Amino acid sequence: MSTQPPAQRKPNLDSVTTINQDGSRYFLHPADVQGRFTRWRRMVGALLLVIYVALPWIPINGFPAVFFDLAERRFHFFGLTFVTEDLWIAFFLFTGLGFSLFYITALAGRLWCGWTCPYTVFLEHIYRRIERIIDGDAPSRRRLDAAPWTGGKIARRVIKHALFLLVSAGIAHIFLSYFVSIERLYGYMRQSPLDHAKAFGVVTFLTFALYGSFAWFREQFCIILCPYGRIQSALTDDNTMVIGYDYQRGEPRGKASDPNAGACVNCSRCVQVCPTGIDIRNGLQLECIGCAACVDACDEVMDRLKRPRGLVRYDSLNGLDGKRTRIIRPRVILYTGFLLLGLAMMLTFMSRLHSSSAEVTRLTGQPYYVTDDAVRNQYELRMVTKRNVETTFTVRVVDAPPGLQLSGLEESIVIPPQSEVTRPFFALMPKDDYKGKFILKLQIDVSPGDYHVEDSVDFLGPSAYLFNEEREKAKAP
Repeated sequence: MSTQPPAQRKPNLDSVTTINQDGSRYFLHPADVQGRFTRWRRMVGALLLVIYVALPWIPINGFPAVFFDLAERRFHFFGLTFVTEDLWIAFFLFTGLGFSLFYITALAGRLWCGWTCPYTVFLEHIYRRIERIIDGDAPSRRRLDAAPWTGGKIARRVIKHALFLLVSAGIAHIFLSYFVSIERLYGYMRQSPLDHAKAFGVVTFLTFALYGSFAWFREQFCIILCPYGRIQSALTDDNTMVIGYDYQRGEPRGKASDPNAGACVNCSRCVQVCPTGIDIRNGLQLECIGCAACVDACDEVMDRLKRPRGLVRYDSLNGLDGKRTRIIRPRVILYTGFLLLGLAMMLTFMSRLHSSSAEVTRLTGQPYYVTDDAVRNQYELRMVTKRNVETTFTVRVVDAPPGLQLSGLEESIVIPPQSEVTRPFFALMPKDDYKGKFILKLQIDVSPGDYHVEDSVDFLGPSAYLFNEEREKAKAP
């Protein structure tokens, strides 16, 4: 029996490498690589994994650093607490993240995909590392795939997929902790799954979804499902920094001993290490995630041949063509302006947020009531505090018209930490002092913090002309 691994499929520009001619899946086994970009990418990946695991454990102001408390409808983000009324900030958050991604793409191509995308980080720095440890290098993995099912192969498959499932379950549990907290999640895990069926269902679904993605689907997600690669052509131009092949220096390809050949010796090392199975020498392609594995692979070969590095490198299409790369250009200036404008607007709105809020609304029912001697309006004061201590609300009327009386807010209101309280109250205006509809302005003093919140609501009633008629009739003999 031959011990040679099956031949690796040669990439082309007519079809995706991971799909065979009959439509079946062609499984990639990218070779491992060493080099400066690989070292830096692993350090970035390790840092991101540590951040992902650590954030739910780091307490800030009594809550995890990042905690989306859906049960209490509160969201804690590095010491800042947001309630449902603050969800409009999410508009700036998501649009800002999306626009920042476009901005980075215009400057540095798909740097996000290859270095910081969670999918890439999990796949390259966890799952494929496990696979390399158990199944060996790329040729060994291809030989194992083609080998008949023996006891050794079954044992390797069982161990590998068991570890994949275990890691997937760990990632899913950490993800859930962002929404229920580590402490509460630990309590769930010590009880029957039926006691918390919804949380158990979420973890189960995420576990098998992650397992299916990273154990089988893999790079197909980046190639088929992710829309980012398909829109990169609209976000980049010839001055964008991408990973490319220096065609002028590398061609024609040939042996290192051939004086008429270019720098490329056609070793296909760049193809062997590519996680999406492309040949970077065919030009910039949709499948390229900008991971720089081919850069390190080619540099390694150039070092052995005592030739300058950079045959495959980070550069713009203009730079690869021998032209000057322009960093400052209209696209970048426009994107920078939009980014600064959005940041300024977000900071302006956030500077007006307080740790507590109060809002006055009219109670349902009739808009007003008329008694023998007064006009009465009924309201509700809703108070919310994001603080971890008791908060005191003191209400007073600003520029009150003569005769106005409030009933139900005579004393200060103390509400518990991290809570919401509503309090009904009445505004009464004697008939003799009522001059028609006016605006009731309230100032709510908040302590601790020693700031105030202002709100206003209409005081409604009948036309003052009717009261004048009543007075004239009462005076008549």
